[in-house]
Amino acid sequence: MDKQAAARAKVILSMFIYGTIGVFVRYIPLPSSLIAMVRGLLGAPFLLLVMLAQKKRLSGAAIRRNLPLLCVLGVLLGVNWILLFESYRFTTVATATLCYYTAPIFIVAASPFLLRERMTVRKLLCVFTALAGMVFVSGVAEKGIPSLTEIRGVLLALGAAVLYAAIVMLNKKLKDISAFDRTIMQLAISALVLLPYNMLSGSFQGTSLSAFSALMLLVVGVVHTGFAYYLYFGSMEDLKSQTLAILSYIDPVVAVLLSALILGEKLGLFGLTGAVLILGAAIVSELPEKQTVKRREN
Repeated sequence: MDKQAAARAKVILSMFIYGTIGVFVRYIPLPSSLIAMVRGLLGAPFLLLVMLAQKKRLSGAAIRRNLPLLCVLGVLLGVNWILLFESYRFTTVATATLCYYTAPIFIVAASPFLLRERMTVRKLLCVFTALAGMVFVSGVAEKGIPSLTEIRGVLLALGAAVLYAAIVMLNKKLKDISAFDRTIMQLAISALVLLPYNMLSGSFQGTSLSAFSALMLLVVGVVHTGFAYYLYFGSMEDLKSQTLAILSYIDPVVAVLLSALILGEKLGLFGLTGAVLILGAAIVSELPEKQTVKRREN
């Protein structure tokens, strides 16, 4: 297996792992902020150990240079996880995941204002297509106004999508820092920020886990965070960004399938139509635009 094929296999495996996280979180009876904190507490040391095993070191100079922005990103990452995990409690894993994967559409919509990127007709169509998909996934097209609980789940997942879009755009502003360095720091900072929050909000009080739930939490921290991040970020340099973007949509497909097979959360025809519209729009928005080359007249 050549280097690119191996990198592609690692990314695909990481996306399959990401796609299962909603099922695991469903079996962890802890506040979402506590689960998010554990992800950072376990994920950051795991990645650091991987770096040490590869005889690599964190770049203190690069981290100091980017520290203010890394702190902001760490906070956003922690809140992003809280919103996503909380959304699983109010709507189906499939609906929450599909709402979360509108993040690329938010990036497309915001890029002309924040990144000074041109808004093309194709990108604009993708935005409206994804919005139409949201109507189908939320249940409005089929059942009218959904319950307040369902609406809350959808809004929480959309809030997580907005934060994820912000994280992606702000990461582009980091200068001369490796993928591992930036990821470890953001995970560690998110855990450090969430620790006092959990203490002050009383999240630790009355928390008791069965052996099974504790195992689920361990898997979410080590496998879904540390190992999956290692697979993904360890393959970034060997694959084109477009390939990474397209492969990332394995995640929601796996989440939708497992939501139906394991949790019995079926989308139905309207939900599946919305899934196709959202994922299709997001994938098309990632594809490069055709460049029109003007011939010079002699």
